[in-house]
Amino acid sequence: MARVVELSYYPVKGCAGTSVREALLTPAGLAHDRSFMVVSEEGVYRTQRRDPLLAVVRPLITPDGGHLTLTAPGVEPLHLRVDTSGTRQKVDLFGTAYQGIDQGEEAADWLSDRLGVRSRLVRTPPEHDRVTDGLTPGTSGYADSCALHVLSRSTLDLLDSKLTDRGAGPLPADRFRPNLVVDGWDDPHTEDRAHRLRVGTTELGYAKLAIRCAVTLVDQHAGTRAGPEPLRTLAAYRRATQGGVAFGTKYAVLRPGRVAVGDEVEVTAWGESEL
Repeated sequence: MARVVELSYYPVKGCAGTSVREALLTPAGLAHDRSFMVVSEEGVYRTQRRDPLLAVVRPLITPDGGHLTLTAPGVEPLHLRVDTSGTRQKVDLFGTAYQGIDQGEEAADWLSDRLGVRSRLVRTPPEHDRVTDGLTPGTSGYADSCALHVLSRSTLDLLDSKLTDRGAGPLPADRFRPNLVVDGWDDPHTEDRAHRLRVGTTELGYAKLAIRCAVTLVDQHAGTRAGPEPLRTLAAYRRATQGGVAFGTKYAVLRPGRVAVGDEVEVTAWGESEL
């Protein structure tokens, strides 16, 4: 029987995640997931692809979303009252324009000092209504694409065995920044074919494969690039027809509810892999 064994959300896009035992799943993903984003002074998104130090910034948000704390090694934490009613400004995410609410000068200065480049922090406005693509359309905050990223333990185990064969070490799941890690699927990449899932009181619809980028090269605890793996190994057996390498899958939320570690993951509809 397949079950959820890890559950994580990422309040600030590109920054460290928060592991929880239980979470509310909204139409846009786990509550507070990627609801904030670090941007340049011109409003262009920042990512670990260019700013790997984002990984060592750890956000903590209160359950009601009203207060955000940012921590990082060697500096005093920053405590913020979240602004959800300020002036909207245009922000750029992968070339698409969205709206964001700037979280003020204190947050901007703290992040700029940590990252070594002038930055600001924005939050999705309450009326944020982004539409995501894929086989099952949905919505999300400032995530790269869809609401939920699912990765199975058997998928990671296969990669780790191939890395070991190459003389490299295994990688933790957080290198891939999934929301749900599922154990109990014997066949690696079962998530490629699991096109509808029932988890806890929620239901998920398959959207697309997760195409991996240079973020997977970043050590999530040190905030530094750690070499060519895992992309070099993945390129040998997970090349996607649309380009790049695929590892894990993205889902849209069909029915919101609550999800918890230990919940059964039931596949209610199967499909062909898009690989």
